[in-house]
Amino acid sequence: MIKDLEPLSPLIPFKNCPIRSSLGVLGKKWTLLVLRDVAFPRLVKFSQILKNNRGLTPRVLSLRLKDLQNDGLIERVSGPKDRRVVNYRLTKKGNDTIPILTGFIQYGVQYHSKRVFEDGEPRELADLYPRDQPEMLGRLLSYARGAKPSQTSQGPK
Repeated sequence: MIKDLEPLSPLIPFKNCPIRSSLGVLGKKWTLLVLRDVAFPRLVKFSQILKNNRGLTPRVLSLRLKDLQNDGLIERVSGPKDRRVVNYRLTKKGNDTIPILTGFIQYGVQYHSKRVFEDGEPRELADLYPRDQPEMLGRLLSYARGAKPSQTSQGPK
């Protein structure tokens, strides 16, 4: 028997929907895929992002990278030997997007496994990233464990 579920309600009412606010930054076409490409290799070049995303044009990639920089999620890093070599990496604020990307990974490997894996079998995150739980969940890990998360990366910077 399914028991009636209590509504999920915050203790402090929202002035505006936080999902809508987040989508204002992260919801533009290609943005999450660009973030993925910056987040997981850790240091990535413009050309590598283009290569990973068939259909993404250099112009749109430039716009998305600028948007992500302006929002404080990524930063440009010049090469130590050749300043013309530019890579992109997540900022501290950008690291807080990793749990969002992790949620998409979990959903994809569970419910779209036929498109994701050669064998079409669903997987769990623990099967794919057994040692990376703290990083993949970020501050959500503290929340899941019942501890109050640190205030290190809240609000705009």
